[in-house]
Amino acid sequence: MVKKTWLLCLFLLCVIALPVQSQATPAPTVPARLDNPTAADLADTCGLPATYARFTSAASTTTFNMTADCAYHTWSTQATSAVLYFQSGTFIINGNGHSISGPPHIYLIYVEGSNTTVTLNDVIIQNHAGNFDAIDVRAGATFNGNNLVFRNNRSTEILWVTGANSRAVLRNVQFLNNRQQTRTGRSGLIAINAGAGVTITNGIFRANRLSTGETAVITAVANGASVTLNGCMTFDSNVQADGSTAAIDAAELTGVGAPATVTDSRTGSCPGNFSYWLALTPQKKSKKTPRPSPTARPLATTCIDLNQATGIAVRATYGLASGVQCQRLDGGGIGVQAIVDGGFIDAVDIWGYAEQGVEVCFPQAGNLLFLDARMMPRAAAPLAATVVNGMTCGAIETPGSIVLMPLP
Repeated sequence: MVKKTWLLCLFLLCVIALPVQSQATPAPTVPARLDNPTAADLADTCGLPATYARFTSAASTTTFNMTADCAYHTWSTQATSAVLYFQSGTFIINGNGHSISGPPHIYLIYVEGSNTTVTLNDVIIQNHAGNFDAIDVRAGATFNGNNLVFRNNRSTEILWVTGANSRAVLRNVQFLNNRQQTRTGRSGLIAINAGAGVTITNGIFRANRLSTGETAVITAVANGASVTLNGCMTFDSNVQADGSTAAIDAAELTGVGAPATVTDSRTGSCPGNFSYWLALTPQKKSKKTPRPSPTARPLATTCIDLNQATGIAVRATYGLASGVQCQRLDGGGIGVQAIVDGGFIDAVDIWGYAEQGVEVCFPQAGNLLFLDARMMPRAAAPLAATVVNGMTCGAIETPGSIVLMPLP
């Protein structure tokens, strides 16, 4: 009996000492790459593929309309690949004020080939990290970026353009609070290699920090690179790794690396942030950030529908799926005879979660009026307007109607 008891105890001790294999952390699975994803692959996503995707001229879907923020996660085993890889063809991504973020150690957007053109509109690129560029343009490809914001990235470069005839054309862009990762060789947040060119029209570079040894936020790194700066360019609080001010002027670019072609057509500094992008610059800051109330049913996205169906652009601080609602108005909807008789051009009514800050941009020139929904009857008041890319833009923080009137 004693012997049996001793053997039982020894058996239990061995069992307890053995590692429990079932509790080991499984290796992360890497999603399969999609080749030329179809509209069905985008169902129930943010409007972009939910996993790695490669696009060619054979793709059936070439225009993507984002309906929510897109977040890609840690897939470091695919470090030599890209989340969105464009190899040939012409593609458009309309961000509608939403963001694309992550993952680390992989290209976020890779554009390659002389027959490839990719255009991003109204997108925030954020929280990309690691030893790869957020956006890589090469081998003669063209990248167009309109109304883009790059913020809180920790990439090697934010934008790398290399190869003969490769081009990046940026209009109305902001680079905010980015931290460059260490890299061997000279580069900046934007780096242009041999034979490539970058044109920026209206840009803000603010509170960015370069990696050790880097001195300029925009860098031409080899013979034949070209840099063109147009319009309003603001450089503010950009620093080198040691905290000293980073080089910013186009004249300084000619002394970095081999000679480059530099065209400086700036018209002066921009007053503050661009008004067209409320996603970064809400007009009011409260101690507690307002958020839409929880709801048991999906919120309507009438502003996204308006963006896609008309030439009117609407942007909101927390995105167009945050609870803000939009409707285009005719004369009867405006309800003010003097405005109708004055020959109004267009009008949009904003309600729902308008307090977050909402901007409406009309594709025509004109003056703006605001009809405050809190007042009965609604009285027309002038609304400050800003012209951006030929569009007339105005921002509000209360429900009401924005009306575009003809210029005198």
